Amino acid sequence: MGSIIDLLGSSFIGGMVFLMIFKLNLYTHSSAMTSDSELKLQQNAKTLAEILNYDLRKVGYKCDSTSMTIADSNKIKFLSDIDRDGDIDNLEFCVSNTDAVPSTQNPNDIILYRIFNGDTLGGPSLGLTKIKFSYLNQFNQHTTVLDSIKYIRTELWVQGENQLENIFGKMEYQNTYWEMTINPRNL
Repeated sequence: MGSIIDLLGSSFIGGMVFLMIFKLNLYTHSSAMTSDSELKLQQNAKTLAEILNYDLRKVGYKCDSTSMTIADSNKIKFLSDIDRDGDIDNLEFCVSNTDAVPSTQNPNDIILYRIFNGDTLGGPSLGLTKIKFSYLNQFNQHTTVLDSIKYIRTELWVQGENQLENIFGKMEYQNTYWEMTINPRNL
């Protein structure tokens, strides 16, 4: 009788150890997925920020007149000699609506369009869900007057392509936020 109890006890303990190892394996896999997704999210936000930073630093380059033509919260248009060929170029950044990105699972994705002299270049969404431009004067105060703009603050909200389970068991998209203030030298 004692050996049956020992056998049942050891089977129970062995089962518990097996379940703990299985749970640890699931946790490790989930952590790896979350970590990879966060890395991709941050890389996408950085890519979008580098594109904007490169062009917005050149606002007004080799322009004599007012270089900002549109300064809206989700659209910016300016003059500059972007390609350094001696001709003044028109450059505009604006976003699509969510219907323009049917290829991703995230229904909130939008595309950032770069319109260079009337030619629209729109790349992949990269998870962009919202962008906001705000404009500051020389005293770091918000302004809407085109002639007084000295700094351009850009805020990006980026979400992952797929939903992941959070710690409460709820499925949601991972988010990241990127903010930068650019001081174009020619404003």
